[in-house]
Amino acid sequence: MGVGSTDRVFFGQPRGLVGLFFAEAWERFSYYGMRALLLYYMTDRILDGGLGIDPGSAKSLIAVYGSATYMAAILGGWISDRLLGDRRATLTGGVLIMCGHICLAIPAGAGALFASMIFIAGGTGLLKPTISSSVGDLYARDDPRRDSGFSIYYMGISVGAVAAPLVVGTVGERYDYHLGFGLAAIGMALGLVVYVRSQRHLSPLSSAPKNPLRLGEVPRSRVVAVAAGVAVLVAVLAATIGTGALGPGGVVDLISVLAIALPVGYFTVMLRSKRTTAAERARVRGYIPMFVAAVAFWCIQEQGATVIAQYADESTDLGAFGFTIPASWFQSVGSLVLIVLTPLFAVMWLRLDRSARSPGTAHKFAAGLAIAGLSYLMLVLPAASPGQTSPLWLIGSLAVVTIGEMCLSPIGLSATTRLAPAAFATQTMGLWLSSNAAGQGIGAQLVKFYDAGSAAAYFGLLGMGAVVLALVLFALAPLIRRQSERGLSTVELTREGQR
Repeated sequence: MGVGSTDRVFFGQPRGLVGLFFAEAWERFSYYGMRALLLYYMTDRILDGGLGIDPGSAKSLIAVYGSATYMAAILGGWISDRLLGDRRATLTGGVLIMCGHICLAIPAGAGALFASMIFIAGGTGLLKPTISSSVGDLYARDDPRRDSGFSIYYMGISVGAVAAPLVVGTVGERYDYHLGFGLAAIGMALGLVVYVRSQRHLSPLSSAPKNPLRLGEVPRSRVVAVAAGVAVLVAVLAATIGTGALGPGGVVDLISVLAIALPVGYFTVMLRSKRTTAAERARVRGYIPMFVAAVAFWCIQEQGATVIAQYADESTDLGAFGFTIPASWFQSVGSLVLIVLTPLFAVMWLRLDRSARSPGTAHKFAAGLAIAGLSYLMLVLPAASPGQTSPLWLIGSLAVVTIGEMCLSPIGLSATTRLAPAAFATQTMGLWLSSNAAGQGIGAQLVKFYDAGSAAAYFGLLGMGAVVLALVLFALAPLIRRQSERGLSTVELTREGQR
């Protein structure tokens, strides 16, 4: 049971949510600050401080960068569950992320960029699943404040994300890219300070590994097999990179395949594991269609740093309001909408979940995905028009996809902590984050087809595809509910039955 079951200090929520809220806010400031600048830094001329990379290649690289970052969350969840525990994993991840931003702050060319990708991907893989799992540990499974608490926590992400493009983006675009990346490093350092000072208010469940690894219980044959597999993988990668057989395009394709294969493999492991009970296995099966919907949602939403950033820079009238808007500012729109709407959604979910007419989790996912599709359909008309278009179209689209995010993302965090098998608690949070990895892995292939001339068709096809998939999920919602309620407590069964 979460330690915060009777603690109502922070807007009726546990005291520990305060520290996690602000730590996540600073971590997101660093990440979204870097993300707001990355496409422009990679594609700008070398003489102007950029790297001079082709826009098509840059978009794909950014997408697989994001994919690798979230893919690492599965490994980070395993390390936390079996070795470190959530608290130490979160702290270690934050330090690695800060090192990655420091690499970008140094004007050392492409080498520093790729070094930063390794640090930030590894650090985020440790931090993201563990800090979210720590939020879940604050609540008992049947605590009705869970969805509301996760929505408030999600606003911490938004606070950092809305400030980052305005501060880091402006400094980077107007003055110096590396100075902007340096501000992101400072933001992560502040997040670490907040987290360290707030640990005493967290649940004891976050202190130790939930399923500690005992080396004596691991068969020697399995250790040898894993070591051999890693050695072969390293040898193959070294050979292909050294001979030039695996260029940037090959890296993009490889990560895209891994981003899809990894969650498929992990679902298989959980479903076949002896540590997963029959009831937990049924809940995992009910979770899979919602996971697929989340993949499709993130495929659209995460194109904000690639396709939408390019559309803002090339096809939008940045001087429409009487002054020139930095293109990076548009990446603050969604986060600003989240800040405004989060209190409303938190109250709405709390009231609906206590009522007899509460929408089920699958219905919320379906609504979020359909709304994301509509956000792209909104851009079909302006994208088909000649010349540069009003920034209001882009602002409206970003606001709409954010409403979809409020229906899906915090609800997905809450559902994951509630439906996760006990032996895979933090690892399942990593699996949830890998939905983002799979979405960006697919997006890395799709963004190659985008250019100003094909924008209308691009937005129309992806938007319609999302709406159709949302309708399928809505039709499957009763079956998903029956699977998801297996083995829940009496209180939870009452609440799920109302859905």
